[in-house]
Amino acid sequence: MKTIKITFSLFFVLLYFSCSKNGETNPDSNSKSLYFPPNTSTIWETVSMEELEWNTSAEQDLYEFLSENDSKAFIVLKDGKIAVEWYAADHGADLPWYWASAGKTLTSFTTGIAMEEGFLSLSDKSSEYLGTGWTSLAIEKEDLITVWHQLTMTSGMDDTQGDCKTPNCLTYVADAGTRWSYHNAPYTLIQDVIANATSMDFNSYFTSALKDKIGMTGQWLSSNGQNNVYWSTARSMARFGLLNLNKGIWNEEVILGDTNYLEGMKNTSQNLNKSYGYLWWLNGKESKILPTLQTVFQGDLISEAPEDLYAGLGKNDQKLYIVPSQNIVVVRMGEATGEPTLGPSSFDNELWIRINNLIK
Repeated sequence: MKTIKITFSLFFVLLYFSCSKNGETNPDSNSKSLYFPPNTSTIWETVSMEELEWNTSAEQDLYEFLSENDSKAFIVLKDGKIAVEWYAADHGADLPWYWASAGKTLTSFTTGIAMEEGFLSLSDKSSEYLGTGWTSLAIEKEDLITVWHQLTMTSGMDDTQGDCKTPNCLTYVADAGTRWSYHNAPYTLIQDVIANATSMDFNSYFTSALKDKIGMTGQWLSSNGQNNVYWSTARSMARFGLLNLNKGIWNEEVILGDTNYLEGMKNTSQNLNKSYGYLWWLNGKESKILPTLQTVFQGDLISEAPEDLYAGLGKNDQKLYIVPSQNIVVVRMGEATGEPTLGPSSFDNELWIRINNLIK
């Protein structure tokens, strides 16, 4: 009889720790301590700074800083609830804004879903989905490039060609995996990889697999026919941040349950740029390489921010910060702050000084 009890106990332990996309309990979920807004409503619970015992005397300085730096929208979620929500006079909760390269994180997350659903593998040659000759590289060099290289910015191609993704622009600089460079074209082509792997238009797959499941609004737009940029409200960006804070689970529904992929996505993905995961920027690492440069800089990405922060960072200081240790998501959308940037900038530290003054 004891053997039977032990067997049944083991069965239920294994059942508890199994994860699937059916809304069952996931041991890595933080759902019980987080609030999730409903998918089909504008209702979103708030929590006051007084309840949180935050430093309300620092609130006005934060708002003045945001305004002086041409911000459009700013949100702080604490435990999923809105603790701070600020908009410029010419903006508002219902108005969309562009994510710029912060939207790369959406493509990264969608890649993980496609992989979990068996449509592709990170070790697959990119040419399996893009066709032989998708670059101008010699075939033996093109064959070195995998989906993983596209996700980690290590395709080895010439990043000075910018967004251009036609074969004549995709030229050889180094073997895949031996050079890190911030290159939009191979990233954008991940969306074609997903489309061809799933036999669905990328936007349709993204919408059904991710966007609709967490109540996001927005759309992908291209101004130059090359690079797709996501536009949405600040609250939609906050929803995506909350999904990531809860390790791929929306409320109790598993959107992405592959823990290995999730860990790879938000941790150092290769040894060239320690501060880069799968299209996510990472704080608390020993060194970093910044867009358009090949210099390795020592030290944290954002020295004033918590070490466990990871982020989507875009042109003109579009920001999505996630801080697991504090159960915080921060969104900043707006115009350029004065320093041309494709990702990390001095604005990150200046903003975090004010956030720290508020939440300490």
